[in-house]
Amino acid sequence: MSDEARPSRTAVVIPAAGRGVRLGPGAPKALRALNGTPMLVHAVRAMAASRAVSLVVVVAPPDGAAEVKNLLDTHALPERTDYLVVPGGDTRQESVRLGLDALPEGVTAVLVHDAARPLVPVDTVDAVIEAVRDGAVAVVPALPVADTVKEVEPAEKPGDPEQVVATPVRARLRAVQTPQGFDRDTLVNAHATVALTGEGATDDAGMVERLGAPVVVVPGHEEAFKVTRPLDLVLAEAVLARRRANDGF
Repeated sequence: MSDEARPSRTAVVIPAAGRGVRLGPGAPKALRALNGTPMLVHAVRAMAASRAVSLVVVVAPPDGAAEVKNLLDTHALPERTDYLVVPGGDTRQESVRLGLDALPEGVTAVLVHDAARPLVPVDTVDAVIEAVRDGAVAVVPALPVADTVKEVEPAEKPGDPEQVVATPVRARLRAVQTPQGFDRDTLVNAHATVALTGEGATDDAGMVERLGAPVVVVPGHEEAFKVTRPLDLVLAEAVLARRRANDGF
């Protein structure tokens, strides 16, 4: 089959193998309940809401793949979207690579999405996919930065004052969200080329940048925020309550 005749399939990789220490002890962050449903399930549904997404690969904790699969089996997901659960690695970068390894041959575009961003609107997902299908090799949704940002020299001891070394021009800054979208071959090449060091890469687009490939930005959404701290859970519950009131679900 020629490249022109080959259908374009989009898959999503959701690395969900982390512990989420900033939310405190207990279950891994992705399995924390949000309005009675695990955050991971909300994130999978958010990706599957896009009609362009044909497969969602969830990368689970290495010892928790069966638990995560049972979890997804017990929650309603759109029938048109397949999902697959694979065990992850020690770092996010390693887990994303394992998710990429599990993709079937027909997938040409890949989204990578944080399980801790459970409320991404489908319009944002579709905008990222459309940009990839229009020819971008790497796409990130992002918002303008509301706060003035300072670059500092990190303190030697936690809590000590830190010296400001620069104030970047705010108009040139963007706060990056997920899902990030990629041409599959470009992302696979980045994971094969960029060395895994320390905690590994936390931003897949940054890996593509290091290859010298262009990364473009599309508008993000305020509801695509990352649930990292207890206050974020409160905000997420409020967003869901507003959606139920407005949409009746």
